[in-house]
Amino acid sequence: MKFATKAVRAGIEPDPSTGAIVPPIFQTATYVLDEIGKGKGYDYTRSSNPTRAVLEANLAALEGGKYGVSYASGMSAVDAVARLLAAGDHVISSDDVYGGVSRLYNQILNRFGLQITYVDTSNPENIVEAIRPETKMVWIETPTNPLLKVTDLEIVGQIGREHNLLTAVDSTFATPYLLRPLEYGIDLVVHSTTKYLSGHNQIIGGAVITNREDLYEELKFVQKSVGAVSSPFDCWLTLLGLKTLPLRMQKHSENGMAVARFLESHPKVARVSYPGLPSHPQHAIARRQMKAFSGMISFELKGDVQSGITLMNSVRLCSLAESLGAVETMITHPASMTHASVPKEVREARGLTDSLVRLSVGIEHVDDIIADLEQALARV
Repeated sequence: MKFATKAVRAGIEPDPSTGAIVPPIFQTATYVLDEIGKGKGYDYTRSSNPTRAVLEANLAALEGGKYGVSYASGMSAVDAVARLLAAGDHVISSDDVYGGVSRLYNQILNRFGLQITYVDTSNPENIVEAIRPETKMVWIETPTNPLLKVTDLEIVGQIGREHNLLTAVDSTFATPYLLRPLEYGIDLVVHSTTKYLSGHNQIIGGAVITNREDLYEELKFVQKSVGAVSSPFDCWLTLLGLKTLPLRMQKHSENGMAVARFLESHPKVARVSYPGLPSHPQHAIARRQMKAFSGMISFELKGDVQSGITLMNSVRLCSLAESLGAVETMITHPASMTHASVPKEVREARGLTDSLVRLSVGIEHVDDIIADLEQALARV
């Protein structure tokens, strides 16, 4: 079955009671048993829910995985993966990660003895050099948020197998339409379904997909025990969004490339990071492992920090908002929004300056997006 067909059909069957072609929203907290120990496979929605089960099956199919587990947010999915570890364990993480991940690692999980080392995983040698006897997992973002660094997942998969390490990849920016990490031997794929997968800025959600039954059983236990589950209605909305994922990602990628080229050629722009541009340091890797390059761009303007602030305050079509991956084009100031919890000196050491602008290119007509950026740049 081709990807576009999976997006519409995988894991989805007509409702057996009515024949409804769209899976029903099973908006219930509990289920009536026929008798003690006998029911229809469900007992309490925190444990399992038919609408959530359909979403989990669909997500697993799209990633080419066997098992999917859905959570209440992308961060609760990240937290669930961290709960596979124990006190004293060591994690090697991409240095350029979403600010919420840094906050979870540095301000919460470190209280429980989890050790984190941040390295630039776009150079896999950095991963090998950071391995200790207590290292248990490698955490990768590719492309990263917000600098759009790309990591070679084939090499990461090999490192994981050679050193008996769990490998986890946050593939939110790419989606399974553009990149499927499990095909490179990665153990766990994590998504914020809030973003491209649902695609319409209407839900908060997360998911983890794997081929390993042992990891799936542990993740399901965490899901049930902690209760950070996606609601039936949010699952239903995500399923609706997934049906158009291939179409949307084609348009996001097409628009993203056009906008990136426009920005790179603009005299007021100092630097553009977009994996689809030949100027990107990991362009060759991105071409090899991604079908296209998504709609995420980061760039810096010439001049001081105020230039970027003026730009973001001057857009009219682009929305100044702290999210990404939806049909609307959104512009973000990472230093004061998504990565504000990362200390300034750490941000700057990683290349995330106060003048960095992150752009999530939507599916509007590309001429309108560029025209809005052009008029805003004229004010800088």
